[in-house]
Amino acid sequence: MSTLPDDTLRKILLQIQQTAVNSQRAYSFAQQQMAAKQRERRIVQLTIDEISQLDDDVKMYKGVGKMFLMSPRKDMESELKAQEKELGDDLTSLTKKSKFLEKQFNEAQGQLRDIFNSAPKQ
Repeated sequence: MSTLPDDTLRKILLQIQQTAVNSQRAYSFAQQQMAAKQRERRIVQLTIDEISQLDDDVKMYKGVGKMFLMSPRKDMESELKAQEKELGDDLTSLTKKSKFLEKQFNEAQGQLRDIFNSAPKQ
């Protein structure tokens, strides 16, 4: 490590440090998104459960902007199930992304540790 000029070493350290910081930020953001998607999914699941307990002849309304439109129960259930599936897919992809970012951050931290531990003591 001591064979590299100081400028080159400084640039490498800066690049590794930036990678670590960027991955940590992206990881935090992915965790926040996952929490929001889990909340949304839970709300949709609870809504599906409540709708399934109602009679078939109950009128249902769907919010559209500032108004409500009457919607058949079958349509409401299918829309909610599709929304739940989409949220599940989003959670799966966010989980994969989160694992990748965590691995990237840990690798960058390990590289920094290796560089500082191998540096000669002054």
